[in-house]
Amino acid sequence: MRVIAGSARRLRLKTPAGMETRPTTDRIKETLFNILQPHIEGCVFLDLFSGSGGIGIEALSRGAKKAYFVEHNREAVKLIRENLEFTGLSQGAVVLQQDIFSALDSIREEADLIFMDPPYGQGTEKQVLARLFREPFVTDDTIIIIEAALQTDFSFVKELGFTLIREKQYKTNKHMFLRRSIG
Repeated sequence: MRVIAGSARRLRLKTPAGMETRPTTDRIKETLFNILQPHIEGCVFLDLFSGSGGIGIEALSRGAKKAYFVEHNREAVKLIRENLEFTGLSQGAVVLQQDIFSALDSIREEADLIFMDPPYGQGTEKQVLARLFREPFVTDDTIIIIEAALQTDFSFVKELGFTLIREKQYKTNKHMFLRRSIG
Protein backbone atom coordinates (compact mmCIF):
# COMPACT_ATOMS: atom_id res chain seq x y z
CA MET A 1 0.00 0.00 0.00
CA ARG A 2 1.34 3.41 -0.90
CA VAL A 3 0.43 7.10 -0.73
CA ILE A 4 -1.13 7.97 -4.10
CA ALA A 5 -0.65 11.75 -4.34
CA GLY A 6 0.53 14.87 -2.57
CA SER A 7 3.58 15.58 -0.44
CA ALA A 8 4.17 11.91 0.45
CA ARG A 9 3.40 10.58 -3.04
CA ARG A 10 4.70 7.08 -3.84
CA LEU A 11 5.86 6.33 -0.29
CA ARG A 12 5.05 2.77 0.77
CA LEU A 13 3.17 2.35 4.05
CA LYS A 14 3.49 -0.50 6.50
CA THR A 15 0.35 -2.59 6.99
CA PRO A 16 -0.56 -5.06 9.74
CA ALA A 17 -0.05 -8.77 9.11
CA GLY A 18 -3.16 -10.94 8.85
CA MET A 19 -6.71 -10.01 7.94
CA GLU A 20 -7.86 -8.31 11.15
CA THR A 21 -7.54 -5.03 9.26
CA ARG A 22 -8.33 -4.68 5.56
CA PRO A 23 -6.21 -1.93 4.01
CA THR A 24 -8.09 -0.12 1.26
CA THR A 25 -6.44 -1.01 -2.05
CA ASP A 26 -4.54 1.67 -3.92
CA ARG A 27 -7.06 1.61 -6.77
CA ILE A 28 -10.07 2.11 -4.48
CA LYS A 29 -8.20 4.75 -2.46
CA GLU A 30 -7.38 6.64 -5.65
CA THR A 31 -11.03 6.57 -6.76
CA LEU A 32 -12.17 7.71 -3.30
CA PHE A 33 -9.76 10.65 -3.23
CA ASN A 34 -10.62 11.68 -6.77
CA ILE A 35 -14.18 12.12 -5.46
CA LEU A 36 -13.06 13.88 -2.26
CA GLN A 37 -10.31 16.09 -3.75
CA PRO A 38 -12.40 19.32 -3.89
CA HIS A 39 -12.98 19.00 -0.11
CA ILE A 40 -9.47 18.02 1.09
CA GLU A 41 -7.39 21.22 1.10
CA GLY A 42 -7.34 22.65 4.63
CA CYS A 43 -9.95 20.22 5.98
CA VAL A 44 -10.22 18.42 9.30
CA PHE A 45 -10.34 14.70 8.46
CA LEU A 46 -11.39 11.86 10.78
CA ASP A 47 -10.14 8.37 9.95
CA LEU A 48 -12.21 6.05 12.14
CA PHE A 49 -11.14 2.38 12.43
CA SER A 50 -7.83 3.55 10.93
CA GLY A 51 -5.95 0.28 10.57
CA SER A 52 -2.52 1.33 9.31
CA GLY A 53 -3.67 4.94 8.77
CA GLY A 54 -3.50 4.88 4.98
CA ILE A 55 -6.68 6.90 4.40
CA GLY A 56 -5.89 9.67 6.89
CA ILE A 57 -2.28 9.81 5.69
CA GLU A 58 -3.52 10.20 2.11
CA ALA A 59 -5.72 13.10 3.27
CA LEU A 60 -2.77 14.80 5.01
CA SER A 61 -0.52 14.23 2.00
CA ARG A 62 -3.12 15.92 -0.22
CA GLY A 63 -3.44 19.00 1.99
CA ALA A 64 -5.74 18.26 4.93
CA LYS A 65 -4.98 20.61 7.82
CA LYS A 66 -5.46 17.92 10.45
CA ALA A 67 -6.31 14.24 10.62
CA TYR A 68 -7.55 12.26 13.59
CA PHE A 69 -6.69 8.56 13.54
CA VAL A 70 -8.95 6.41 15.71
CA GLU A 71 -7.79 2.84 16.21
CA HIS A 72 -8.12 0.50 19.18
CA ASN A 73 -5.58 -2.16 18.14
CA ARG A 74 -2.17 -1.48 19.73
CA GLU A 75 -0.12 -2.97 16.87
CA ALA A 76 -2.07 -0.99 14.28
CA VAL A 77 -1.54 2.24 16.27
CA LYS A 78 2.19 1.52 16.32
CA LEU A 79 2.11 1.23 12.51
CA ILE A 80 0.09 4.45 12.18
CA ARG A 81 2.73 6.31 14.18
CA GLU A 82 5.56 4.74 12.14
CA ASN A 83 3.79 5.58 8.87
CA LEU A 84 3.20 9.17 9.97
CA GLU A 85 6.85 9.55 10.93
CA PHE A 86 8.05 7.94 7.67
CA THR A 87 5.87 10.23 5.54
CA GLY A 88 6.75 13.36 7.53
CA LEU A 89 3.07 13.99 8.27
CA SER A 90 3.07 13.65 12.07
CA GLN A 91 2.61 17.40 12.55
CA GLY A 92 -1.03 17.41 11.44
CA ALA A 93 -1.97 14.11 13.06
CA VAL A 94 -3.79 13.21 16.26
CA VAL A 95 -3.66 9.48 17.03
CA LEU A 96 -6.29 8.20 19.46
CA GLN A 97 -5.73 4.64 20.67
CA GLN A 98 -9.22 4.09 22.05
CA ASP A 99 -12.44 2.37 21.24
CA ILE A 100 -14.51 4.37 18.78
CA PHE A 101 -17.02 5.79 21.26
CA SER A 102 -14.42 6.96 23.78
CA ALA A 103 -12.42 8.54 20.97
CA LEU A 104 -15.40 10.52 19.71
CA ASP A 105 -15.55 12.20 23.13
CA SER A 106 -12.00 13.52 22.52
CA ILE A 107 -12.76 15.39 19.30
CA ARG A 108 -13.49 19.06 19.83
CA GLU A 109 -13.25 20.69 16.39
CA GLU A 110 -15.66 20.57 13.49
CA ALA A 111 -14.93 17.77 11.04
CA ASP A 112 -15.15 18.37 7.32
CA LEU A 113 -14.73 14.74 6.27
CA ILE A 114 -15.24 11.59 8.30
CA PHE A 115 -14.14 8.25 6.86
CA MET A 116 -14.96 4.99 8.58
CA ASP A 117 -14.11 1.43 7.65
CA PRO A 118 -15.55 -0.61 10.53
CA PRO A 119 -15.44 -4.40 10.74
CA TYR A 120 -17.81 -5.88 8.17
CA GLY A 121 -21.03 -7.61 9.14
CA GLN A 122 -21.30 -6.40 12.73
CA GLY A 123 -23.72 -3.49 12.36
CA THR A 124 -21.12 -1.07 13.65
CA GLU A 125 -21.95 1.47 10.93
CA LYS A 126 -25.43 2.01 12.38
CA GLN A 127 -24.14 2.41 15.95
CA VAL A 128 -21.47 4.91 14.95
CA LEU A 129 -23.83 6.93 12.73
CA ALA A 130 -26.37 7.17 15.55
CA ARG A 131 -23.62 8.60 17.74
CA LEU A 132 -22.22 10.91 15.05
CA PHE A 133 -25.63 12.51 14.55
CA ARG A 134 -25.48 13.83 18.13
CA GLU A 135 -21.86 15.02 18.00
CA PRO A 136 -21.28 18.80 17.85
CA PHE A 137 -18.28 18.33 15.53
CA VAL A 138 -20.60 16.92 12.83
CA THR A 139 -22.24 19.80 10.96
CA ASP A 140 -24.70 19.88 8.08
CA ASP A 141 -21.67 20.32 5.79
CA THR A 142 -19.71 17.34 7.13
CA ILE A 143 -19.39 14.51 4.61
CA ILE A 144 -19.31 11.01 6.11
CA ILE A 145 -17.92 8.18 3.99
CA ILE A 146 -18.46 4.57 5.01
CA GLU A 147 -16.57 1.70 3.44
CA ALA A 148 -18.65 -1.48 3.69
CA ALA A 149 -19.24 -4.86 2.11
CA LEU A 150 -21.40 -4.72 -1.03
CA GLN A 151 -24.30 -6.50 0.66
CA THR A 152 -24.43 -4.12 3.65
CA ASP A 153 -27.92 -2.62 3.97
CA PHE A 154 -28.00 1.13 4.55
CA SER A 155 -31.79 1.59 4.51
CA PHE A 156 -31.53 2.89 8.11
CA VAL A 157 -29.61 6.10 7.31
CA LYS A 158 -32.68 8.26 6.86
CA GLU A 159 -34.15 7.24 10.24
CA LEU A 160 -30.84 8.23 11.86
CA GLY A 161 -31.04 11.71 10.32
CA PHE A 162 -28.70 11.30 7.33
CA THR A 163 -29.11 11.63 3.59
CA LEU A 164 -27.28 9.44 1.09
CA ILE A 165 -25.58 11.82 -1.35
CA ARG A 166 -23.58 9.28 -3.35
CA GLU A 167 -22.78 5.59 -3.55
CA LYS A 168 -19.75 4.13 -5.31
CA GLN A 169 -19.61 0.35 -5.78
CA TYR A 170 -16.54 -1.75 -6.44
CA LYS A 171 -16.18 -5.53 -6.96
CA THR A 172 -16.41 -6.54 -3.28
CA ASN A 173 -17.22 -3.38 -1.34
CA LYS A 174 -18.69 0.10 -1.61
CA HIS A 175 -18.40 3.65 -0.35
CA MET A 176 -21.49 5.39 0.97
CA PHE A 177 -21.35 9.20 1.14
CA LEU A 178 -23.71 10.78 3.66
CA ARG A 179 -24.61 14.16 5.13
CA ARG A 180 -26.81 15.07 8.03
CA SER A 181 -30.33 15.77 6.80
CA ILE A 182 -31.35 19.41 6.95
CA GLY A 183 -34.78 20.08 8.42
